[in-house]
This record gives sequence, structure tokens and C-alpha cells, in this order.
Amino acid sequence: MSILAIGSVAFDNITTPAGRAENVLGGSATYFSLAASYFTKVRVVAVVGDDFGAEHDHVLKKRGVDTLGIERAAGKTFRWGGQYLENLNEAKTDFTELNVFEKFQPHIPAEYRDSQFLFLGNIHPALQAAVRLELSDVKLTGGDTMNFWIQGANQELRETLRLVNILLINDGEAKMLANERNLPRAANKVLAMGPQALVIKHGEYGATIFFREGAFGFGSHAFRAPALPIDEVKDPTGAGDSFAGGFMGYIASQEEVNREVIKRALFYGGVMGSFTVERFGTERLQSLTRGEIDARFQVFRELTHLE
Repeated sequence: MSILAIGSVAFDNITTPAGRAENVLGGSATYFSLAASYFTKVRVVAVVGDDFGAEHDHVLKKRGVDTLGIERAAGKTFRWGGQYLENLNEAKTDFTELNVFEKFQPHIPAEYRDSQFLFLGNIHPALQAAVRLELSDVKLTGGDTMNFWIQGANQELRETLRLVNILLINDGEAKMLANERNLPRAANKVLAMGPQALVIKHGEYGATIFFREGAFGFGSHAFRAPALPIDEVKDPTGAGDSFAGGFMGYIASQEEVNREVIKRALFYGGVMGSFTVERFGTERLQSLTRGEIDARFQVFRELTHLE
């Protein structure tokens, strides 16, 4: 099964207690695609500038990611700089340069229209909705958003949520979207907006999934997956996008989509996020093996007694 990922490809300048790295290949679509590529076929729709060279394209192609949908535009690629010196769970942004990403309009190649799974990365909700409506036959759609869209494009976001099967956001975003401080109540309000399931990422504390009643079969309303203890976190950038890639990638690799598959996918998401933070940028995701992934998943099983 193939996943089509819509999002950003970027170059990052990152400072953490472990050091500093400049012009690191990043972006939501990059992290997501590399993580998902260990489970299934991945296609990407994004935009890059003149500074995106063959060596950068090779990073994705080496993992089998289809880059036909990456548009080349005159100008510079999206660039972001940030530091995690005080809190590894939250970056202090030094600069954001949208560059060619500012006028990004996703164009879906004809070769991608048979994609069975769709992930709508963190772009304007109106663009997310347009892509979803264009690909009306997808089996399952995952989506992401952020505080900027929750505050600045709330109505468009609510319309988009009706088209998303599984929404993946963090604690603060869920509470802001629902205008509710209590997390379980916030989750129920978000589910009432349209998604069949809501994954709330807790950073170093794992993730929780909430199911709408009757969605993906029956069972418990909520399920929590802890995070793996990591010896050293060098760079948290992209951990959430890598989580989404592992989560969606595992689901796409299975014959059917049900609650047990989705719950197990939470753990694979956590595995991919845990690898990402061990190196700067996407370096660790570029050099993994499926054996390493399955071995770390086994650690998860032993920690949680997951069947």
C-alpha cells in the first residue's frame, strides 16, 4: 500500500545542548517520508528551491521515496532555525524563512492518484482540504495541524477535520482546538468535529489515542503508549513527524485497518521518533535497518506487555 505525503521540505539550523548543525535537511514531509519508508511505499508532494540539489533528492530516493511530486521553483527552499537550550520539548525559533513554500500549491501527479493512504502535513487547512477532495478514493487519511492554523484559520481547519480519519496533534494543540483544559474532554470535542480517532503526542511521555465510539471496530475508548527511554537526545526536531511516519507507515503495511492495528502503530510511531532524536536532522533515519526497528519495538513489548 502506498502513502502520499503532503508537507514541507526544508533546511534547518539547529542548536541543542549536544551541539549545532546548519543547513540540515528537514521539513515535515522529509521526516515523515523517511520514517514511513521502512514500512511501505511513499510518495511526496512538496516544493523546493534552487538550493535543493541532487544530493538532497538522493537522501529520499535512497530510501525508495518517490519524489516525482516535489516541485522545483525559482528561489530558496523553506528555511528554519531554532534552539533547544532550555527545554528539549520546545524549540525557541530564531528565524523562519518560507521562501518558495510561501506560495505552495500542491499539485498531485497523475501517477499518484491511486494512492491508498494520505497524510496531510502541516500546511494551510484549505490546501489540506483541496488535496483530500481531489483524492476522494483514499482508504484512510491522517492529518496534522498547529497552533498557527488553530488560531488563524479556525473555520477552514474545522471544515478540513470532517475529511480526516485520524488527526495527530500534541497536548497543547488539542486543548486549544477544543478550547478545553481537560485533555479527555478536549479529545471528545475534537472527535465531534469529524475525525474517527485522535492521536495526542506527549513528546518524551509517549502518545494517547482516543477513538470515536464505533470507529475502527469496538473496544476501549482510549489507549496510551509510553515513550522509550533514550540515553541521549541530541536533536528533537522532526520527532513528531517521524512518529507520524512510523504510525501511518505501519497502518499502510497491514491488510486491514482496525483498532488493534492502530494501537500497535502507536508503538511503531514511538520507535521512529526515538531513533530520530539520536542524531541531528534526518541522519539517523537515513541509516536504519528494519532489524533495528523491530528490535526496538520488541523493547516496547517487554516494557508494556503488549500482545
